[in-house]
Amino acid sequence: RIFTDDSWRSTTDGPIRSAGIYDGEVYDARKEPLGWDAPGFSDSQWNRAQAVELGETQLVWQRNEPIRVIRELSPIALTEPKPGVYVFDLGQNMVGWCRLRALGSAGQPITIRHAEMLNDDGTIYTANLRGARQIDCYFPRTHGEVTFEPHFTYHGFRYVELTGLAQPPTMDAIRGRVFHSTAPDTGHFECSDPSLQRLMSNIVWTQRGNLMSTPNDCPQRDERFGWMGDIQAFSQTAIFNMDLAAFLTKFAQDIRDDQADDGRYPDFAPHPGDPNQSFSGVPAWGDAGTVVPWRAYQNYADTRLLEEHFESARRWVDYVRSQNPDLIWAKGRHNDYNDWLNGDWIRQQDWPAKGGAVPKEIFATAFFAHSTEIVAQMAERIGRRDESRRYRELFEQIRAAFNQRFVQPDGRLEGDTQAGYALALNFNLLPDHLRPKAAQHLVENIRRYHGHLSTGIQTTHRAMLELTRHGHGELAWQLLTNRTFPSWLYMIDNGATTIWERWDGYVKGRGFQDAGMNSFNHWAFGAVGEWMWRHIVGLNPDDAHPGWKHFTIAPRPGGGVTWAKGDYQSIRGRITCHWRLESGQFKLATTVPPNTTATIRLPTTAPASITETGQPVRPAQIAAGCAFFEVGSGAYHFLSPFAEPQ
Repeated sequence: RIFTDDSWRSTTDGPIRSAGIYDGEVYDARKEPLGWDAPGFSDSQWNRAQAVELGETQLVWQRNEPIRVIRELSPIALTEPKPGVYVFDLGQNMVGWCRLRALGSAGQPITIRHAEMLNDDGTIYTANLRGARQIDCYFPRTHGEVTFEPHFTYHGFRYVELTGLAQPPTMDAIRGRVFHSTAPDTGHFECSDPSLQRLMSNIVWTQRGNLMSTPNDCPQRDERFGWMGDIQAFSQTAIFNMDLAAFLTKFAQDIRDDQADDGRYPDFAPHPGDPNQSFSGVPAWGDAGTVVPWRAYQNYADTRLLEEHFESARRWVDYVRSQNPDLIWAKGRHNDYNDWLNGDWIRQQDWPAKGGAVPKEIFATAFFAHSTEIVAQMAERIGRRDESRRYRELFEQIRAAFNQRFVQPDGRLEGDTQAGYALALNFNLLPDHLRPKAAQHLVENIRRYHGHLSTGIQTTHRAMLELTRHGHGELAWQLLTNRTFPSWLYMIDNGATTIWERWDGYVKGRGFQDAGMNSFNHWAFGAVGEWMWRHIVGLNPDDAHPGWKHFTIAPRPGGGVTWAKGDYQSIRGRITCHWRLESGQFKLATTVPPNTTATIRLPTTAPASITETGQPVRPAQIAAGCAFFEVGSGAYHFLSPFAEPQ
């Protein structure tokens, strides 16, 4: 055992006068203790170290990757909206801090302020920071060039305001230092549409900026919590983009650490308070405690995670059931966020004031069923078959109660909301004969919104997936490529370089939304990245064969996109899928890694004309305007006449 004894000395009278992630850092270079690291320095005014009992706290090894500076950004523009006030544009909404290099005057504070957006007059927009300041301040010791980086803070920003300089700065005065958890990149996406390319870039930048050892909701305001609902929706997109095996294993431990005594999962993890008292037990947010570990298992096939987590997941489902013996989740929903930021939140002329919010009991019961089915599957995977059977039976009972209470004979759900249909379809809650009818109701609802989604953060990506699964892929493409408000490309057309928290965070002619909740770096609506990977690139994991042991390659061209390239470094090796439409022909080049198999689906009008590496091949199956091939590891080059998949 190694101890620090009281011969060690320290002082609080150093140059770092204050520091925190919300407010920033104040550094006074005049307080630097010159010569402290050289012989003969007098530390007589410093305090002796004091021994502190560790108590019951256990030190453990860090299971996930460290946080480090990853890259550096240079400004693309410099303006002076007011005399002596200089604003740098880094061209990208990022997370980290700035390195300052400029001329200062002794004792004259140089102030660095950070913001995501600009006001109309070119000054920085900081109202959305709420109680956070995001200000770093440096007091030079002498007159001349100063170099400074903060030590114990980080900010979310694209724009940097600089004041207090001895003379006007150059573009070299500021560099953005990008900082986040160092989970390796695994996905690379390209396509012929620059706007969709930008959208995926925005999704990835948002993901990076919110990976801070926990999956935070935002990087700028006085919040930055590991909100469970956000990662629950975004988890598969996140896994396509980065290797999160270690990150999500660690986060599962955070979730278990903050589970309430009665089985309630927290709304966010780590929980800064007491989950027994508040911020726990909410539908969809609590269900991240089952969904996220299960999603990690599906992609990484690590049964150790299931073994560690099963009892915790079971306790969550048992809690919900104990509160609702009739299996309709009506009680014990606590903060009850429902489908957060659904269409009813949007403020826009000619936009329906009501009709987007799914009835809360439908929303909650759907997630109750989903978590129950996941617990049954977890139990099966780790050999606990009696429990698997018990929770499978419970799932079927919840499913029956859901249909009896909320579903009409024509497939219409109570409330008739896009979100309700998305959940019922995505969680397999409807009998087979009602699924096409429910999907058609979803389509009709989207038409009533003039071709826009009214879904919230939990159901937007699920609506996209279910439209495509039920033969409405063309409509999903229209939603993705829509440029009118509200849409993903509307954000991009208004300068977004990350995903906004709200569809209407900024609207031309109206300005900013309510500053109380208006982040411009929030990943939930970026969950559409899962649809882009599954249907533009065409990579689909097979839940029956976890860890990409078997998968499906099924690109779905549309939206005017003529080619796409996707590379994914799976747990079993690199998977590639590159396709191109040319002169009515569909060309597909794909790589299947060793010790895996894949189903390849080609959209075609003439299966008999398909070739692979120039040789005619016969598909294993023809269905719904597509030809299917079963292949093992290797590289393949298919050519076939193209037809829109059904």
